Amino acid sequence: MSRIVAVTACPTGIAHTHMAAEALKETAALKGHSIRIERQSAQGTDDALTAEEIAQADLVLLATDIATDEARFAGKPVFRTSTSEALRKTGEVLDAALGIQEEPQEMPNETPNAALKVVAITSCPTGIAHTFMAADALKKAAEKRGWEIAVETQGSVGSQNALTEEQVANADLVVIAADTHVDTGRFGGKKVYATSVGAAVKGANTVLDEAVAHGQVQGAAASGKGLADEVSQAKAARAAQRSGPYKHLLTGVSYMLPLVVAGGLLIALSFVFGIKAFEEEGTLPAALMAIGGGAAFKLMVPVLAGYIAFSIADRPGLTPGLIGGMLAVNLGSGFLGGIVAGFLAGYVALWLRDNIHLPKNLEGLKPVLILPLLSTLIVGLVMVYIIGAPVAALLTAMTEFLQGLGTTNAVLLGLILGGMMAVDMGGPINKAAYTFAVGLLTSETYAPMAAVMAAGMTPPLGLALATLIGKNRFTEEEREAGGAAAVLGLSFITEGAIPFAAKDPARVIPSIIVGSAVTGALSMILGCELVAPHGGVFVLAIPNAVVNLAGYAAAIVIGTLITTAMLMVLKKPLSDAEVDATAVPAE
Repeated sequence: MSRIVAVTACPTGIAHTHMAAEALKETAALKGHSIRIERQSAQGTDDALTAEEIAQADLVLLATDIATDEARFAGKPVFRTSTSEALRKTGEVLDAALGIQEEPQEMPNETPNAALKVVAITSCPTGIAHTFMAADALKKAAEKRGWEIAVETQGSVGSQNALTEEQVANADLVVIAADTHVDTGRFGGKKVYATSVGAAVKGANTVLDEAVAHGQVQGAAASGKGLADEVSQAKAARAAQRSGPYKHLLTGVSYMLPLVVAGGLLIALSFVFGIKAFEEEGTLPAALMAIGGGAAFKLMVPVLAGYIAFSIADRPGLTPGLIGGMLAVNLGSGFLGGIVAGFLAGYVALWLRDNIHLPKNLEGLKPVLILPLLSTLIVGLVMVYIIGAPVAALLTAMTEFLQGLGTTNAVLLGLILGGMMAVDMGGPINKAAYTFAVGLLTSETYAPMAAVMAAGMTPPLGLALATLIGKNRFTEEEREAGGAAAVLGLSFITEGAIPFAAKDPARVIPSIIVGSAVTGALSMILGCELVAPHGGVFVLAIPNAVVNLAGYAAAIVIGTLITTAMLMVLKKPLSDAEVDATAVPAE
């Protein structure tokens, strides 16, 4: 038996990191070898290898797609591969790694003065002169030292020279020279130093010295990793993979969602006093309805449109997007008009930004005057004279159709929406169904929302129940995750099913799709309606938030039981060897 220590890491630092680790762990155990795996992710380092473990190891296996610190492995045989190879050809990788044990490799010692790879972001409030002066100063200072540097400038005309995932992954140091807020979420696990734009302009050399000496590593993760962490990592991985129109739409939805949730819950709270209680002016229910329906819901579509445009064109898209979204509300075209306005505003602003060229001394007028004026003018006129009326008519027709659904059509719609919620558990299809239901809330169509939330709860709930009933069909790790999956399911977090589906997609995915589809159909046929757009089981306690509460609860329970029953049929009991190989070792 060989003692192996391993490190897994991929550029996004999430899905492949952990999937490769699990594959290596299971295969090494089956081959009779001892293995300890360190996982380097966007949230930091999980299960970090100790000096004693490295010293006692016979072999070091690096399944990484990014640069890692190898100095600590000096004198040990080191085998290098990618996370995808470790995932797809796990047995072959381990055999190849074990074949180099007799060939120790001397690792070079890193020194503080070695050439560094640096990424930087510069940004000032107006986003014009100082942003680019700071970028130039940092480039010159780094190049004089022989360092490799890439600088992203975030100005009023948007981000330029945006840092790539590869540049960030390979960076030894991150410098933020900004007088505005800069999102540092993508720099998890990196040494980051923040300073002002002025400091970089006046003394770029000093800034680089300070960054090396005083930079702080971002996003140190806790040593334990449970189901909630896996779900969070899966969400982040999907976010990193989004591109094109889907990415832009989901950006708008993510900014809109807090308004929808807050507004919907406030409307539901106003119903506590009676469905029509808000009609009496000066009362608390009237105030709650004014806040939720009169303010939050009216902002929903402008924010959706504004941030779709922002995703496409950065800051120049925000003004025409917000105004286009408000026009969609005023013209009665609702969320459909908001989506159209958002994409229109984004691409118009992007084209104007890239095609309007001014003398350098007039460049400052572009972000604060020319782009907002021209883009808003174009988007506004198109919305008023071309898009607004047809989209409003389409929305009205769709709303009337949904509100007048017969039994057969209601069942069919429920089946489709329910199945969509489970197909990819938080992915594009799931989000499409959810966005459709949320958008209808503004037109007081509440049945699809009920079907969607119920169907989104059953996948994790069904899996949680299955881990209790069929313990011999799940690994010890999966059984331990069952309790967390139940909580996620009750909270309407469908992604709680992802780790189970990733390990056994052929059996888990059909089971949860059928359960969710039946739940959605039952919710529709029983006439269930839901005012609150999120919250899971916790909003059911609000009086009048759900129409036909008993039927709604029954739909969730029946869908959960169907999912569990299918899992019991499709998943076969594990063999003793499989149970032993996947058991969680005692601490």
